[in-house]
Amino acid sequence: MPLQSRFLLGTAGYPSPQVLHESIVASGAQVVTLGLRRQLVGTGGGDNGFIEIIKASGARLLPNTAGCRTAREAVTLAHMARELLDTHWIKLEVVGDEHTLQPDPWELTDAAARLVKDGFEVFPYCTDDLVGAQRLVDAGCRILMPWGAPIGSGQGLLNPWALRTLRARLPQVTLIVDAGIGVPSHAAQAMELGFDAVLLNSAVAHAADPVRMAKAFRFAIEAGRLGYASGLLAAQDMAVASTPVTGRPFAL
Repeated sequence: MPLQSRFLLGTAGYPSPQVLHESIVASGAQVVTLGLRRQLVGTGGGDNGFIEIIKASGARLLPNTAGCRTAREAVTLAHMARELLDTHWIKLEVVGDEHTLQPDPWELTDAAARLVKDGFEVFPYCTDDLVGAQRLVDAGCRILMPWGAPIGSGQGLLNPWALRTLRARLPQVTLIVDAGIGVPSHAAQAMELGFDAVLLNSAVAHAADPVRMAKAFRFAIEAGRLGYASGLLAAQDMAVASTPVTGRPFAL
């Protein structure tokens, strides 16, 4: 499925279903994430129309395994998502630390390998560690979702060098910055590093005006990508005259 938008949006924490729908439309996002575990708990195991609200926006569902702590849990939930939502896409989350919600690299890689063999298109949420990312690629992942900062922290890109290294060393892999984005300029920065897309939730859902913020992020992501594609000016240690002086001075 070819996508025109490079903005993936989360669906948790919005003031109302109507605001969620309007935010998705304003963002232009063609893919939205859905926490299946939270959805089942919140609805008593049934569908309260939440999924239909998302589908009405025209966006494609990307269920995630948020809340899982082991590979076994994540694999089980992924199979449940495929059965319930009729999609082989899965955002794979296996958390290893309760304080930072940092992914567990061993359990994550184990789950990814199993799900790839089971026919899933796996979108693993990982850190910006190069070796860990390479292990996920070796497991069969064609898409990686490294964090910019801990989930919901709004700190932006804490380690641009690591993200830049991922982009340089994994040129054939689709890279999506996921987590930690707080303001539109953070998203633009990620795109200027050459990332393929940005996924965020809290920065829009918790904004005073989520719909307008979704539009702001949409424009920031488009601007960052356009800037990267156009060739960004390299930083210099010294001043460089924009208009070189040649020849002899003259008076008018």
